[in-house]
Amino acid sequence: MPQFTHFPGKNIKLVTMNLLEAIKARHSVRNYIDRPLEAEKVDALQASIAKINSSTGLNVQLVLEEPKAFNGLLISSYGQFSGVRNYIVMAGPKGKAAEDAVGYHGEALVLLAQTLGLNTCWVGLTYKKVPGAFSLRGGDVVHCVISLGYGSTPGVQHPLKPLENFYEATESVPDWFIAGVEAARLAPTAINQQKFRFILHPGAVVEARPLFSMVGYTIIDLGIAKYHFEIAAGNENFTWK
Repeated sequence: MPQFTHFPGKNIKLVTMNLLEAIKARHSVRNYIDRPLEAEKVDALQASIAKINSSTGLNVQLVLEEPKAFNGLLISSYGQFSGVRNYIVMAGPKGKAAEDAVGYHGEALVLLAQTLGLNTCWVGLTYKKVPGAFSLRGGDVVHCVISLGYGSTPGVQHPLKPLENFYEATESVPDWFIAGVEAARLAPTAINQQKFRFILHPGAVVEARPLFSMVGYTIIDLGIAKYHFEIAAGNENFTWK
């Protein structure tokens, strides 16, 4: 099995404006219309997936025109999925490092999809593992999947907690830090739990900390939020603790 590594922050500055726009525009979508993905959009997603797999040791896979995983029989707390025929399988080794990378790199794919005019939704439980739709290596687990396609609507923004719930600082807070926290506040999380906090330490050192949750998925959620934070804060302004 490939050695697992996690490399956050690569090449974010090249597409910052597009990704900032995507963060604000992206909402979870569970209902999709019957429209195939264009070849060039599939190619863009596959190229990004190949880079993620080669650099991290994850086993991310794009599944196309497979309707059985979301067949309307499974209901999430936010509503029923319908029309899902495409999804991204976020598989890889067990452990917190892999979960963090699943969130971080999975959100990179989510925002790429948004820039391509596609809609998405992170899915933890309400799907079926269809035999033959994807393959796992020895030691791999499916951490979650991401539905993908053309939504019947663009989705809506869920209620957000106050900004001060998401950070701590022992010194004056710079604009780049607030911008990062604002972007992280828009990150999708399991059942909208938003169980994370960013802590500013002296010397522009930022700690990203998961908070306790009975639901779980807090490490994946934290990886998603960290990706948002980097995009808005600019990874040249700080270092991760």
